[in-house]
Amino acid sequence: MKRMSIKEVAEALSISTATVSYILNDKAKEKRISAELTKKVLAFVEENNFKPNHLAKSLRTGKTNVIGLIVEDIADPFFGSIAGNIENIAYENGYKIIYSSTKNDTKKAKELINTFRERNVDGYIITPTEGIDNDINDLIKSNLPVVLFDRNCIDLNISYVGMNNFKSAYEAVRYLISQSYKNIAFVTLDSVQPQMIDRLLGYERAVNEHRLPSIIKKFDYLEAKKNSITENIVALLDETPQIDAIFFATNYLAISGIEVMNRLKIRIGQQIGIMVFDDNDLFRIHQPSISAIAQPVLEMAKELITNLLEHMENPSDYQAKTSIIPAQLVLRDSSSK
Repeated sequence: MKRMSIKEVAEALSISTATVSYILNDKAKEKRISAELTKKVLAFVEENNFKPNHLAKSLRTGKTNVIGLIVEDIADPFFGSIAGNIENIAYENGYKIIYSSTKNDTKKAKELINTFRERNVDGYIITPTEGIDNDINDLIKSNLPVVLFDRNCIDLNISYVGMNNFKSAYEAVRYLISQSYKNIAFVTLDSVQPQMIDRLLGYERAVNEHRLPSIIKKFDYLEAKKNSITENIVALLDETPQIDAIFFATNYLAISGIEVMNRLKIRIGQQIGIMVFDDNDLFRIHQPSISAIAQPVLEMAKELITNLLEHMENPSDYQAKTSIIPAQLVLRDSSSK
């Protein structure tokens, strides 16, 4: 059956196209259109396969009811979970989500922002890469609402939803110290991203307060994501055999570390303690189970959508808001002697 246009619906019912449009956009009561006519129009369009032209509607109203979501890696369990929750909450509020991954590539991030601008999305939720501050600032100057998450652009006056990476890392290391670990290594990324710096600073504060040695191993992001770093972790353990616990700054670094422990038959939780920033189902079911800092995924998703919708209601009056949501330290077998 051929789809009908709004004009054809109006002609078939001998009413104006404006009346049909008001009814289909839930403005019948506001425009004092009778309940009887409203019911008649809705029944007619359902019977006759009418579907609105969303492109024409967006040109007419300036809205697409679409939100652009740009994350580091949609395949990563953390970002995938965030995206799923955002999509569900957005849908409940009448919006759809289109999303893509930057793979931490600045050029790709810039291209994605331009692509989403060309598609006239109503708002942006972005996990920024390094070097895109100007592109994000251009969105704000163009009255295009933006909320950042997971990592912030500290030089921009912009809304941000995240967690306290410094405090979470600090408390996790303090817990390891309370369990009598004395030589705690920190395995992290060689990154200037604010959240990674804060995790490093939290680790350093805790070990320095207790006058313990600082043992830090940094990996390049692309090396850590694309290549096996297990041999580098083996080398770390060989070079510093006094290590009795390792705090991994990301879950994918931890997975490589756990692979090494299993291969070398090192008894996690007995010979060496493990703590991970960012929980993962693998850590819950692994034997022994792995202690982790669990990021508040659902709470962050709700706050992201709430903040963005507020900005979208009045995009010309952008009032930046920062929301810091507490993480949870999930203690399991790997961190108790």
